[in-house]
Amino acid sequence: MTHMNNPRRVHPAAEMYAREFKQGLMDRREFLTRATALGLSAGAAYALGGLGSPAQAAAHAQQGGTMRIQQEVRAIKDPRTMDWTQISNFTRGWLEYMVEYNRDGSLRGLLLEGWSTNDNATEYTLNVRPGVTWNNGDPFTADDVVRMFEYWCDKEVEGNSMAGRMATLIDASTNKLIAGAVTKVDDMTVSVKLPAPDISIIVGMADYPAAVVHSSHSGDAADMLANPIGTGPYLPESLEVGVKGVLVRNENHNWWGATAEGIGGAYLDRIEYIDYGTDPASWISAVESDEVDMLYQNVNEFIDIADAIGWEKSEVVTGATVVCRFNQQTLVGDSAPYADVRVRQAVSQAVDNSVVLDLGYAGLGVQADNHHVAPVHPEYADIGRPIFDPAGSVALLEEAGMADFEHELITLDDGFTKNSGDAIAAQMRDAGISVKRTILPGSTFWNDWAKYPFSITEWNHRPLGVQVLALAYRSGEAWNESGYANPEFDALLNEAMSIADADARRVVMEKIETLFRNDAVIIQPYWRSLYRHYKAGVVGAEMHPSFEIHVYKLGFAA
Repeated sequence: MTHMNNPRRVHPAAEMYAREFKQGLMDRREFLTRATALGLSAGAAYALGGLGSPAQAAAHAQQGGTMRIQQEVRAIKDPRTMDWTQISNFTRGWLEYMVEYNRDGSLRGLLLEGWSTNDNATEYTLNVRPGVTWNNGDPFTADDVVRMFEYWCDKEVEGNSMAGRMATLIDASTNKLIAGAVTKVDDMTVSVKLPAPDISIIVGMADYPAAVVHSSHSGDAADMLANPIGTGPYLPESLEVGVKGVLVRNENHNWWGATAEGIGGAYLDRIEYIDYGTDPASWISAVESDEVDMLYQNVNEFIDIADAIGWEKSEVVTGATVVCRFNQQTLVGDSAPYADVRVRQAVSQAVDNSVVLDLGYAGLGVQADNHHVAPVHPEYADIGRPIFDPAGSVALLEEAGMADFEHELITLDDGFTKNSGDAIAAQMRDAGISVKRTILPGSTFWNDWAKYPFSITEWNHRPLGVQVLALAYRSGEAWNESGYANPEFDALLNEAMSIADADARRVVMEKIETLFRNDAVIIQPYWRSLYRHYKAGVVGAEMHPSFEIHVYKLGFAA
C-alpha cells in the first residue's frame, strides 16, 4: 500500500493512473512504472489496472549448470561511478539493489520490502526486507540504507552519477546529503524527507550505478574483487578485462532471495561473461560454434541471422537511443567550436533522422526528434519534427565564421553507432560541410567518451523522461557529455521533477523539449527496439529495456 498515514489506502495518484490506463491514455509499461514508483506492489498494480497477474520467475528451471554469455568484459568501478551496464551485470552477482526495474515497467523491492510516499512526493518511508544478510554474516539494516544515501549524495566524488539522481537531497553548500533528510526510524525503517517534491527518487534507486555496497567498501576496484562483500548469491571467481569474467555460486552464503516470496532463483552454479569485441559478426560466429548460450544484445542484419539459426528472440520497445552530441566546452586547438549555437544548428539541420534510422539501425526503431524524451516516457510532449534544411547549413556556418572548419565525428567501431555516424557524416558532406570520420575500438573510445568534441554515444532507457535529462544535460552533472549549461533549462527541469502528475508535467516538458532543441544540443536520430537472442532452453534471459541481466533469474529449463 502506498499512503504514509494509512498503509491500507492506495495512493490517490495510483488510482488516477489506473483510470487513465483503462481509458487508453497511457500504455501498460507507463502505468506500471508510475504505480509501483508510488509504492504499490507489482501484484497490486496489475490488479488495479485489471491486468491479471505479473509474470512469475522461471520456477521450471533446473538447479545447476554453467551459462556462457557474450558481453563486453570491462573493468569494475566503485558502483556509483559505473558508466556502462555491462560492468553492473557482472557485479550483480554479489552487489544487489534496493529496488529492481523489470521489463514490464514495474518496480519491486529487493533489499527493500516496500516503500510508501505522501501525496506530493516529499516524504518517503522505506521498509527494509527482513532476513537479508551480507555474505560476511552482518545483517542488512536501516543503518545500511541511510549510509547508502550518504554514499550516493557525495557530489565531491568524481564521476558519481548517483549524485545527479539524488540531487534534491544534496546540500548545495556542502555537496553532501542534507543533514536530517534521511533518518533511521528503527532497524527496519528509514524516513526520507525532501525539501521539494521529487518523483524520481525510487526509480533512481533501481538504476545500475545504485548497487548496494557494504560499510567496509573502500571504492577501490581491486579491493572489490579481493574482498567481495555483498548480499547476492554469487561471488567473482575471476575478471580478465576484454576476455572473460566469471561468477560462481557462493556456497557459504544463505541468500535471502531463495526463500523470499516472488523472488527465488540463483539456479546456476557458474556464469561466464565472454568478450567477443564490438563487431556483431564475431558474436554470431560464437553462436554458430556453440561457444555461448545467450547474447547481451543483437543488432541490425544479425537479428535475422540469429533467427535463422533457430535461437529464441526477445524484443522490447524502449527509450534506448544514440545521440550525436556536440561538446560545447571541449577545445579544438584554442577554441571551442561547438560553443556557438549557429555551428550546432548548421550541422543538426543538415541531417534527416529518418535516413540515419534506415542506414544506421536498419529501420529497427522509431525516428527521434533531437530532444531525448521518448514517446514511451509518461511526460513526452510531441513538438513535431526538427528542422531539416541542409541548404541553409553553409550560410549559418559562414555567419559563425566556421565555413572552412573541418569537423571530426568520432564513433565506436561497432555496428550501429558506426553506421549511424557514417550516415550523419554523408549527409553533412551533401550539405557542403567538411567532416572526417574517426572510428575507435572500444578499448580506446570509452576512455574519453565524455570529452570528445563531436561524437556518438549510446544511452540506456530510463523509466521517466526527466531522469535522463537530469543525468545527461543538467549543468555540472557527471554524465553531462555535451557540456550543456543553461540555467533556464535547469530551472524548468527541476520544476518538472517536482510534478507527480504526468499530464501536468507534460506542460513543462513541452517547454523543456523546445528550449533544448532550439539550443541544438544533440542530433538524436532514433529510438531503438532492443533485441536479445538465446539458445532454446535458456530461461530468465529476456531482453531488459536497460540491458540489465538479472543473474539470479538465469537458468536452464528443467
